[in-house]
Amino acid sequence: MISIADQDKVQLRFKIGDRVECNCGAWTVGTIVKLFYTQSSFPAGKCAPYQIRLDDGRLIYSPADEDRVIRAAGPNAGSPSYEEEEPELPEEEKLPITVVTGFLGAGKTTLVNYILNEQHDKKICVIENEFGAVSIDEALVKENVKAAEELITMDNGCACCTVRGDLVKAFGQLKDRRKNFDLVLLETTGLADPAPVIKTITSDFSLMNNFRIDGVLCLVDCKHILTHLNDKRAEDTVNEAVQQVAFSDRIILNKTDLVTKEELAIVKETINSINSFAELMESQQSRVPMDKLMGLNSFSLERFEEEIKEYDLEEAEECTDANCTDEACTTHGHEHGHHEHGHAEHGHECAEGCKDASHGHAEHGHAEHGHTEHEHSDHGHADKKPKKKKKHDLSGVGSMALKSEVPLRSADFNRFMTKLLQAKAQDLYRSKGVLCFEQEGNKKFVFQGVHEDIQFTEARTEWAEGEPKVSKIVFIGRDLNRDELEASFNACKADPSQRSANTGHKFFS
Repeated sequence: MISIADQDKVQLRFKIGDRVECNCGAWTVGTIVKLFYTQSSFPAGKCAPYQIRLDDGRLIYSPADEDRVIRAAGPNAGSPSYEEEEPELPEEEKLPITVVTGFLGAGKTTLVNYILNEQHDKKICVIENEFGAVSIDEALVKENVKAAEELITMDNGCACCTVRGDLVKAFGQLKDRRKNFDLVLLETTGLADPAPVIKTITSDFSLMNNFRIDGVLCLVDCKHILTHLNDKRAEDTVNEAVQQVAFSDRIILNKTDLVTKEELAIVKETINSINSFAELMESQQSRVPMDKLMGLNSFSLERFEEEIKEYDLEEAEECTDANCTDEACTTHGHEHGHHEHGHAEHGHECAEGCKDASHGHAEHGHAEHGHTEHEHSDHGHADKKPKKKKKHDLSGVGSMALKSEVPLRSADFNRFMTKLLQAKAQDLYRSKGVLCFEQEGNKKFVFQGVHEDIQFTEARTEWAEGEPKVSKIVFIGRDLNRDELEASFNACKADPSQRSANTGHKFFS
């Protein structure tokens, strides 16, 4: 193992992409995929020199950079067998997978039964990955279904099965039937964190050649979600409901008929305080248009490159005006006219306790939205834009964004991300970004990740002529210190005048 503190002083023998042989009892060929790899089970302050993907698809790490453990592959090692045996399908031909999560009682089973029973024009294969005791309706799955190959086919062309073991094997068996379906809906029963499921799929080359993760869908019970989100836990214990919301790309606000409009507004506000980048959608009895289960493309780097343009990436701060006692107030810049004071989102007058004449009360009403958030609830209205909300104290989980209007130094940014992942990988639920590096001309780079698993690539399209070359990053996680992250991110800027005074990489105390 290598001390993380000594990382900058260590000269490794191999680089990412190098072909190597690893001593796994027998010498096994693989490819270096990550340098200075760390995981939560490692001793504090330690990292492994390499993470390696073996040609059989397994991910391993090398505890030492020594010939007895890892050595350069011989000239006859060849390329990975999976590439030779099974070429990767174009993205548009891969079968999309939507991972469904949600707290107990949110309506996941009702959603599954609705999909399997209702007549619609989509062919959806539902896989229940059983991590807990809750099961799909016995009448649909039957008690004796033991393996993924035992698909129960419905009259509407959909199918379901239960997986109680190897998820990779289950998808391997489904691979030859992928053309029969439009979507795989993977319900992670009893599992709070969808990251292990995502990692299982994305770390297997054979699966990634045939399937793609479309996104993470979360169902919430509007009647009880606030109780779950505000459930106090012991220190360093994760609130599962908060984590599910934080991971999600699209959140279905189920059972809206059981709450008032005022209660629903609070639910939306609270969810947005955790994950301001997720799309919200209202439903009753888990009835959702089939097209809303598909087309998320949340793990498409190119899709993110387009969607991030919609986001206002400047995170709102809490109001610090001593004269304003309105708890809904989110803006800190009262001197700027208060066009986002927070009152406008609910379409009512300024709170009685807000006496500051500079607030411009006449601007509060419907100035920002022109209607309440609930007017379109009967039409499947989805909130796509992130709302600027006051950050709630919900296990310290929240979302933030950083941006730079000047190019970044690639080496500095790599160091920034490496040290961030070493310090906070388990608490960094989702990350995405569009990047501009100096000395790369018009090349545009994109990345996205779940915990420490980061995909980074050159974008398919370059910066267009006249397009501002703005680097934008989104982080969703727990106990992320914005000030320290922003200072370290600013230290990556190529223009010295744009760097902050704190140019170190201290992330968290």
